[in-house]
Amino acid sequence: MTDTLAEKTENQSGSPASSETLSVRDICKSFDEHQALVNVSFELQPGEMLVALGPSGCGKTTLLRIVAGLESADHGELWLGSRRIDTLAPKDRDLSLVFQNYALYPHMTVAQNLAFPLKVKKVSKDEQLIKVNKIAEMLRLEDQLQKRPAQLSGGQRQRVVLGRAIIRQPKLFLLDEPLSNLDTELRAHMRREIVSLQKSLHTPAIYVTHDQTEALTMADKILVLKNGHMRQLGTPDEIYNKPADTFVAGFVGAPKMNFITCTYETGTIGRNSVAPLGVTFESLYPKGRGAVLRSGESFVMGIRPEGIIVGPLGEFKGRIQEVEFLGDRRVATMSFAGSEITFYTESKSFRAGDDIKFNLKKDSLHFFDLQSGKRLGV
Repeated sequence: MTDTLAEKTENQSGSPASSETLSVRDICKSFDEHQALVNVSFELQPGEMLVALGPSGCGKTTLLRIVAGLESADHGELWLGSRRIDTLAPKDRDLSLVFQNYALYPHMTVAQNLAFPLKVKKVSKDEQLIKVNKIAEMLRLEDQLQKRPAQLSGGQRQRVVLGRAIIRQPKLFLLDEPLSNLDTELRAHMRREIVSLQKSLHTPAIYVTHDQTEALTMADKILVLKNGHMRQLGTPDEIYNKPADTFVAGFVGAPKMNFITCTYETGTIGRNSVAPLGVTFESLYPKGRGAVLRSGESFVMGIRPEGIIVGPLGEFKGRIQEVEFLGDRRVATMSFAGSEITFYTESKSFRAGDDIKFNLKKDSLHFFDLQSGKRLGV
């Protein structure tokens, strides 16, 4: 069986390389009147990968460039272990940056591209040769060393870029959408390889992407950004299952979370109700847990597509609007209570215009403030 990159790394290095904690403290950055980053803070332990996730223009690439030293922060500090690095030149920060374009020297062979960082550091030719051969074996590039980048596949070129990044044994990896130029199958394969390699090296990494699949499958921590502000920092499970607000809930997940605007009405004991669902609040959320809602107050209820259970005994009624075929399952959209609700189904018989019944999985419900969008502590 072919060794994984992690196994190869451990076989060759004996043990993971020593590394240090990255501390990002209150980073702020503006471009003229535009606030690109506002008080961004987090810590990244050795071996952890943080994925910065958000829409275009949210500040994730600016954050990466500030950590790399390609931009200067207006305020805040960066620490790598006991060293403050925001005052250092990029070359003195002991990090490696991997871009979405391959950034290989087209006139150099694979071996020369891999050796280039060592050549800059004036490492001896004998040591360069030893390290290049080790990296090439680790990345399964032994047969490609004399080729030039134009002769390689996209996946092979990306492996060369990764090899050039790790050959210096940096204290921090920075990756800026490194898989965006690859096809779907290769991206899935390279996601696993990058995580395997990064864990085996025990080096912290910041990975920038707008692809939530990459974030959920690769991250130890996800930092969700919008307009330069931190909307949530947490594990993939926390981001998906306990989103801090409606932006995070709607941005993470495909299809996105369904939202229904509801009104809370108090009644007799045990009969506090929710309109327009026509059910008691306690039927949605267990008694005794309490609600931070006042009578007549509107709120947003969220539920992901997998929390919709269709069946003849359903408590609610909706009407199918459209059905999309995804191979192993179908994604259907129905109209309900003035909202469009998306859900998964295996049924082949659903057609637009069909009336259906469904239930809501009560342990999958989320409640948000109507005005701020923040998660309610119900």
